[in-house]
Amino acid sequence: MAQAILTISSKNYSSWSLRGWLLCRMAGIDFTEEGVDLDDPETRQELLLLSSSVLVPRLTHGNVKVWDTLAIAEYAAEIAPDAGLLPDDQAVRAICRAVSGEMHSGFHNLRSALPMNLKARHKSFKIFSGARPDVERIKAIWRECLSAYGGPWLFGEKPTIADAMYAPVCTRFRTYAVELEPELQAYCDTVFAWPLMQEWTDGALAEPDEIVELEVEF
Repeated sequence: MAQAILTISSKNYSSWSLRGWLLCRMAGIDFTEEGVDLDDPETRQELLLLSSSVLVPRLTHGNVKVWDTLAIAEYAAEIAPDAGLLPDDQAVRAICRAVSGEMHSGFHNLRSALPMNLKARHKSFKIFSGARPDVERIKAIWRECLSAYGGPWLFGEKPTIADAMYAPVCTRFRTYAVELEPELQAYCDTVFAWPLMQEWTDGALAEPDEIVELEVEF
């Protein structure tokens, strides 16, 4: 099969691109990165959460074209069943899919209040009231998974689809100084130490582009 192409947008700002990239790397897919023009109006609408349809990341794999991060996740799990993207146990797989789906379809206030920005660090940040329930729900998911499956990843000893889905949240919590209890901070530290996350972050830090609308003012 011909080498795949993964179309992504900004490594600094695009949480969905990060998720798709992690999933493809976890599955061992040999792909070439293809960036979209950040000045393109449709690209900016996606990054600013103004678009009703998110078409990036997009994986072109032979004659298969798949977009939407959760669809990429399921496709990657199908073609690489030994990569461990989903837990072995059926009941645990269901929970992994559920918490991944919750991240995929929910937490809209968190996304708008704490946009991903890997380059930024703010020592203090007042989370507006609408986003606080999102933050607390994510913390609850992490607590439940880490307690049930023993960590250091959400579903045990290896990263799964769920960790790819929540990795951008770890960066948001770091960027905006969200206070975490020790076990949750340890989980985020595990994500930050992940070689794939370090590789992505290096790429983000090297990006020259800035999107002014996503640079939160205080």
